[in-house]
Amino acid sequence: MIIAAGGGRRIGGPEALLHQGEKPLVDQMLDTLVAGGCGQIVVVLGAAADQVLRTAELSRATVVVNPSWGTGIGSSLGVGLAALTDDRIEAVLVVPVDMPGLSVAAVRRVSALPYPDALVCATYGGLRGYPMLFGRRHWPGITTLAKADVGARPYLLAHKDQIVDIACDTVADGSRVDTPELMTFWGLSVPPQRVGA
Repeated sequence: MIIAAGGGRRIGGPEALLHQGEKPLVDQMLDTLVAGGCGQIVVVLGAAADQVLRTAELSRATVVVNPSWGTGIGSSLGVGLAALTDDRIEAVLVVPVDMPGLSVAAVRRVSALPYPDALVCATYGGLRGYPMLFGRRHWPGITTLAKADVGARPYLLAHKDQIVDIACDTVADGSRVDTPELMTFWGLSVPPQRVGA
């Protein structure tokens, strides 16, 4: 699941409109998940959804739009989980779109044990980050507790003894692009003609 719904107030436009050169970052993230072995992929859009659909190539994914995207990542997580209706799916890997340093290797590490009871988090410098893997048995609880901008954090805190931490420091960069400085570092831009919420 790619969460690409935020308005990106701190970077000058919606995260889903970020481009690295000519290519939308959401397309690159989709490529990374496919190469990492993910099957059905859900992309959750929100801010500027119409513009994203016009500029990105999302035909390989199930696209859902969170009408309440302004309330934070929690509602987008709930919308994305609700879109996973195939009972054969035992776990979902979750990533935000604004992680240009995510690698195929990190996706493979975190998704190695896609079981219904799994709770897996990538770590960078000992701190938990994305990608995260949520087994199906955890989805109802995550949906109930996922609030505002904290997403699944309340659920993870309540089940911290069940989380498997997977170090990804050596294979990926876990930073999220939330400042103009990081946009410059990664060579990202929000094309002016496409900025909007």
